[in-house]
Amino acid sequence: MRLVWLFLILVVLVLLPFAVWGDLFSGYFDLQNTSAVLIKPGRAWAWVVGVALLLLDLVLPIPGTIVMSALGFIYGPFAGGIVAGAGSLLSGLLAYGFCRKFGRPAARWIAGEKGLARGELLFSGAAGGWMVALSRWLPVFPEVISCVAGLTLMPFRRFCLALACGSLPLGFAFAAIGHWGHEHPMIALVLSAGLPPVLWIILGPIVARGRESSEGESPEINS
Repeated sequence: MRLVWLFLILVVLVLLPFAVWGDLFSGYFDLQNTSAVLIKPGRAWAWVVGVALLLLDLVLPIPGTIVMSALGFIYGPFAGGIVAGAGSLLSGLLAYGFCRKFGRPAARWIAGEKGLARGELLFSGAAGGWMVALSRWLPVFPEVISCVAGLTLMPFRRFCLALACGSLPLGFAFAAIGHWGHEHPMIALVLSAGLPPVLWIILGPIVARGRESSEGESPEINS
C-alpha cells in the first residue's frame, strides 16, 4: 500500500506545474508558436532547442508532443523523428538517473523497506519493461514511471531498451504528424500506440536471456 503512495506523490509532483502554469503554456505552445521558437536560432540549431524543451518537460508543463510535431515540421518525418525520439529518450534517462542517484532515501521513507522491495521486484521483471515502454505515449506517466524505475533500481539495460521501444515510435509518429499536418494523424497515432508493445515483445526476451546468462556466469567469476 505504501508503494502506491510513492506513485501518487510523484503524480502530484508532475501535475503541480500544470495546475500552476498549464493555461499559460498550453496557450503559447501550439504548433506554429513552437516551430517559431525552435527555428529562431536557425534551422541548424532548432534540434538543440527542441531537445532542451523535451528535457524541461520534466519540470514544466511543456506539451512534448507539440515539440515533437514541430521538429517534424522543421526537419521532416525521418530526421525530425530521430531528434524527437532522442529527446524523449534523454528525458526518460534524466528522470531515471536523477531519482536513482538522489531519490532512494525519500522513496524508502515514503514506501518503506517492504514497499520499495516490492517495487524492485516489479520493475526487475517483464512487467517493469511493459510499464516503461507503454507509458511513453500516456500523459503524466512517462515522467512518473521513469522516476519509479530509477527509485526501484530497475536494471539499466532493461530500462534503456524498454524506454527506446516507447520513445522512438512516439518521436517518429508525432514528427510525421507535424510534417504531414493533420492529413494522416490516425496512422501516426496507431503506430505510436502499437509499436511499443510489438518492439518490447521482440526485445524483452532478449534482455531476459542476457540477464539470466550473466547471473549464471557470476558464480564462476567470483570463484
